[in-house]
Amino acid sequence: MAGELDDEAEQTVSIQEYLKGVEEQELEADLVLGGDEGKECTYTNGYMKRQAIFSCLTCTPDGNAGVCTACSLSCHDGHEIVELWTKRNFRCDCGNSKFGEFFCKIFPNKDIENAENSYNHNFKGSYCTCSRPYPDPDVEEQVEMIQCCICEDWFHEEHLGLEPSGEVPRDDEGEPLYEDFICKACSASFSFLGLYPQSIWAAGRQGDATVDTNKDKNVVEDTSSAGGSGKLDNDINAHNNPEMGQANVSGANVSDGNSLFVGESSQKIVVSDPCVKDASSHTSTCVLGVNLGVDFPALDSKPLFLSKNWRDVLCRCEKCIVLYNQKRIAFLLDKEDSIAEYEQMATQKRKEKLQQQEGAELSLFNKLGHIEKMEILSGIADMKDEIRTFLESFDSSKPITADDVHQVFDNLAKKRRRVE
Repeated sequence: MAGELDDEAEQTVSIQEYLKGVEEQELEADLVLGGDEGKECTYTNGYMKRQAIFSCLTCTPDGNAGVCTACSLSCHDGHEIVELWTKRNFRCDCGNSKFGEFFCKIFPNKDIENAENSYNHNFKGSYCTCSRPYPDPDVEEQVEMIQCCICEDWFHEEHLGLEPSGEVPRDDEGEPLYEDFICKACSASFSFLGLYPQSIWAAGRQGDATVDTNKDKNVVEDTSSAGGSGKLDNDINAHNNPEMGQANVSGANVSDGNSLFVGESSQKIVVSDPCVKDASSHTSTCVLGVNLGVDFPALDSKPLFLSKNWRDVLCRCEKCIVLYNQKRIAFLLDKEDSIAEYEQMATQKRKEKLQQQEGAELSLFNKLGHIEKMEILSGIADMKDEIRTFLESFDSSKPITADDVHQVFDNLAKKRRRVE
């Protein structure tokens, strides 16, 4: 009997803890959804730089379509939905030809298909090289997965392909010491990334990829920030290891070092970084010192962990810009493509939304007449008094039940009737 009471006591939470939990859940949702309240289909916004995307297995069991937040709520309520977290350069498919006779309830006038969208096995609810679902019904304890910033697939740590001596860069508390991650398949397809200085690799590159030419040896430089300690200097802040969610282009169909693996169709990436837009920022001297169009390096394929602001180091000479566009990875040159920027934008939207709500509530209150204002203030005071009376007389060793809450409101109603 005592054990049952102990279990019941462990399940109780304070009002402050409950409200804090609700606030944390709302913040987490806003970060994933990018501040999208899910009221309008994003189709009219075209191929958005990044947005939350969902796959409906009820309507498209082949996993060849994705829908926006609003459509997942309004058009696919009650369906089997796969949450893909965020996806870059994607346009809502809801109701197009992939959905048969099903039409979008919010914006039915869509093109037959979105040719620039890319899909992979995540749209079927499978992740990592093991192609397991998330959550995995065959695993008791779900573990966080790591997302590749290029293919946007998610990987279990034990399936990253790390060498026996390699490990994910983390601090003593287990927090990640890297901003982005590139999977083994993508590092093989874009092996020229291994030519960049070790200063962009978190805790030193995972394996020292080098090129056996004198010219190329001069490119890879040693820096103090890339030692073998497994930690970075204090000025390198880790981006939060994302929870499970989404992917963009297929990580399973790697062809060779000259092409990006994509889904059903190719996509053209338009670089939006200011320093790339400005032609004057293009230099004739390549940071790498290698003509990648001719001397494409053949480096070892290893998972890579990137330090803070690593995108700033990437070369922006004319030849490299052409190369990035040909390989359809020019988004790497765009700071706004990063998850960190996406979450920062979402945080700002949340702040503005809360300020608008507070302003609307204050505006509504100010528009009320004197008697209405007094009634509201009186009602708030009565509720505070009733809750305080309840807490003063309540046995703190017992949990608060639904009946207790109902009793508080019944007492308020009786008091109100007596006053009237």
